Parts: sequence; structure tokens; C-alpha cells
Amino acid sequence: MLWKCIRMEQEKLRHSHLWLAFLVIPVIPAFMGGGNYLQNQGMLKAEWYSLWTQCSLFYSSFFYGPLIALYCAYIWRVEHLEHNWNRLMTMPVPVEDVFLSKLCLALGCTVFLQLWMWVLFTITGRVVGLDGMPPLEILLWLLRGSVGGMGIVALQLVLSMMIRSFAVPIALALLGSVLGLMLSNGGMGLFWPYSLMTMGMNASRSENVVKNMAGFGVSVSLFFLLFTAAGIRYLKKKDTYVYENKTA
Repeated sequence: MLWKCIRMEQEKLRHSHLWLAFLVIPVIPAFMGGGNYLQNQGMLKAEWYSLWTQCSLFYSSFFYGPLIALYCAYIWRVEHLEHNWNRLMTMPVPVEDVFLSKLCLALGCTVFLQLWMWVLFTITGRVVGLDGMPPLEILLWLLRGSVGGMGIVALQLVLSMMIRSFAVPIALALLGSVLGLMLSNGGMGLFWPYSLMTMGMNASRSENVVKNMAGFGVSVSLFFLLFTAAGIRYLKKKDTYVYENKTA
């Protein structure tokens, strides 16, 4: 049943132009990071790692979280704008599968974003004059950032489900990402979901900052399970509320 729900969500997105935003918008932090690198080559001596500090600073702080939020807001947009909530909630499928199907697609989106950023980072490096290929360690940081972003995905799905506005959840993701960078730099990253994404990507750092992988994994798991459970619980209660209104 979950797979059928995933297919249904994919059908909703088939004719959207959302993919264009995910291809074009990450070019901006790559371009900004490359520009910063060229302007500060006197201080940035670690080549690919130095370039990563510049690209990841912009990407993690202003783009990755909001792009996740954009996707989550869009996949709830049909239910909010086309008054599709009653039909969605009365379909003969478990409520858990409705939420989890959207969650699975959003998680896949985060991985795509990270892989695309790897491609853009590689291109940027060649444009600014770096030789060879980026260290595979940076690719692992990007993928670890996807793991760190799992809690953000679940949280943004809950926010987009509860808030009818398309822009508000995206703005909250931007604020959360900026605060996340500040908290991770202050040693409090394990206690804020947006910081886990930043820490996972090793944003603005040239050396690995996640020394405690066990703590990182536990924090990611707790936030992910907490927000997923909250989303399913809210959807179950909202189902009852909508059903009563419909039969009144």
C-alpha cells in the first residue's frame, strides 16, 4: 500500500516544474563559493577543501534547508489549494502510508540535491583552476548531510501539512538553517535539527567536525522519529476532524 501511495504522489508531481528549481538554484551557492575562493586565494591554501568551505557555507546556510522546505510545501500544495484534503483522508489507505509516502519522496529529493551539489562543486573547482577531482571525503560529507537532513525533512513535512501558506515553512527553514550554523559553531549542534544537516556536510570547515558519530546518529534518529510520529498523529486527528465536518 505504501508503494501505491508513493506512485500516487509521483503522479501529482509529474507535470510540475519543481525539478527546474532543484537544478538551477544550487548553481547560486556554487557560483558564490567559487567567487569567494578566487577573491581569497591568499588565505585559502587547501585547494578543494578550501573551496568546500566557501561553497558549503552558502549552500548549507541559505539554500539546502529552504529547498527541502520548498519540496515539502509543494507536495502538500495540492491538498491545500485544490481542497483535496477530504478525498485524501477518505481514501482506503492507512494514514501512515499517506505521510510516509510523502516522506520517502522528500528524502529522495535530499539525496538528489547532494549529488547534484557534488557535480556543481566539481565543475566549480575546475573553473577556478583546481586540478583533478575533489576528494571523495567531501562526497561522503555531502551524503552524511543527507542523513543529517532527515529530521529537517520530517519537520518541514509537518509544518507544510499544518500551515496552508506556501512561503511560511520555507522562511522558517531559512531561519532554522542560519541558526543551525550558529549553534553548530557554538558546540550545540546536536540539539537542533538544522544544525545536524550543517554538521553532516562539514559546512564551512576543511576538516571533519563530527567526532562523535554515535551521538550524531542518535540525535538524527530522535528528531526524525519524533517529527515523523508527530506528523502521523496530527494527520490521524485531522482525518477525524475533516470527516466530521464532511458529514455534518
